[in-house]
Amino acid sequence: METKHTYIPQGTCSRLIEFTLDGTVVRDLRFTGGCHGNTQGVAALVEGMEAEEAIRRLEGIDCRGKGTSCPDQFARALREAMTQRTAAE
Repeated sequence: METKHTYIPQGTCSRLIEFTLDGTVVRDLRFTGGCHGNTQGVAALVEGMEAEEAIRRLEGIDCRGKGTSCPDQFARALREAMTQRTAAE
């Protein structure tokens, strides 16, 4: 079952993260704002990836000493979506 998610990142240049989970598989990741090339790259790389694998790879990435980054914020968004999914089951 596909579920669409929206997340407002904190501490990064991106202002919005939107993605779809097809079961536990990442689809259609889009960032609004942020470094366009980098966010497009992240979106292309995680397309079709299991959410837990994407979290494992992206969680904790830091941008310019901010303590977070667009990829890290996406990992947080995914973790939140997976927690909601588990709670709903």
